[in-house]
Amino acid sequence: MTQVTDHGGGVHSIKVPIPDNPLGHTLVHLLDTDRGPVLIDTGWDDPASWDTLTAGLGALGVAVADVHGVVITHHHPDHHGLSGRVREASGAWIAMHEADTAIVRRTRDSEPGAWLDYLTRKLAAVGAPEEHLAPLRAARADGRTRTVPGLRAALPDRDIVPGELLDLAGRRLRAVWTPGHTPGHVCLHLEERHPAGLPGHGRLFSGDHLLPGISPHIGLYEDPEEGPEDVAAEVAAEGPDGFAATGPAPVADRRSSGGDPVGDYLASLERIGRLGVAEVLPAHQYAFTDAGGRVRELLEHHEERLTGLLALLATPLTPWQLAERMEWNRPWAQIPHGSRSIAVSEAESHLRRLVKLGRAEAVPGGSPVAYIAV
Repeated sequence: MTQVTDHGGGVHSIKVPIPDNPLGHTLVHLLDTDRGPVLIDTGWDDPASWDTLTAGLGALGVAVADVHGVVITHHHPDHHGLSGRVREASGAWIAMHEADTAIVRRTRDSEPGAWLDYLTRKLAAVGAPEEHLAPLRAARADGRTRTVPGLRAALPDRDIVPGELLDLAGRRLRAVWTPGHTPGHVCLHLEERHPAGLPGHGRLFSGDHLLPGISPHIGLYEDPEEGPEDVAAEVAAEGPDGFAATGPAPVADRRSSGGDPVGDYLASLERIGRLGVAEVLPAHQYAFTDAGGRVRELLEHHEERLTGLLALLATPLTPWQLAERMEWNRPWAQIPHGSRSIAVSEAESHLRRLVKLGRAEAVPGGSPVAYIAV
């Protein structure tokens, strides 16, 4: 059944399914404006997802052709996947932060097999064993790259500018740049009185940045110097007790030699906490209040994770070895192949944070590189 929720004040959400994924769905939000309805995210590019989206719009008395614009919180295919199809049916504009638009452009421009080459090379460099690399090499040799999600994602035609109000007639929706989950992730602050009178400063469309029960996967960003080898594989979300796969999405934007995504994410959390919103409307799970309390929980969670990694790094470990020893929501032996790649990316990003803080360092001369606490 089509699941549509009225959040009041001209805001609705539609549960759009993510195929073969334990997370279940993306919450696509519809915002009424004086120029027509605007979607915040669109869902996965899949026939069943498209049917659910159009049925949900129909239940609200809206045809796809009526959609005026599409605002994307970040480039992952469970958020941006159907944007192109919506634009084809309606002529709607698509807006995204320029950092994520750059990833979409490079992915479109890359040769489809390049992502497997890139991922194989990066995993080898962090200590992945040959039995993990062999399936990637086989997929590359067999040409199994045409169904990778995101390879032909729609190019946005508008930039979301951090700190500015979006051009939405009759609404006050301000962009808040929240890098971490992706370099161009944005939250969207609806600076209007809560329709139910809840105390606080408006409502927040939080994308994947702030979710009520899980912490988004934070891995390494892509390195622009690496060229256009953007990859697409499973993205993960880390629950309160560790790792849980949440569906396919590009990964090359988080596997690089530069940047500090965990540091970016923690700073972004604090930025959101200072807004004092009355309610959060996330892209997964359900709407919730007490954003400040959830921000504090996530800050504490990542600090505990960093402290736990320092204990593991009492002896030198490669990122792969570290991931094997980290606490996930299931034993390492039960984590699927693709999810292990993402778990290692999570380990790498937290290692990067420890190195930035001066609490860990690379052991000279090792190949693959190992790290130790200092």
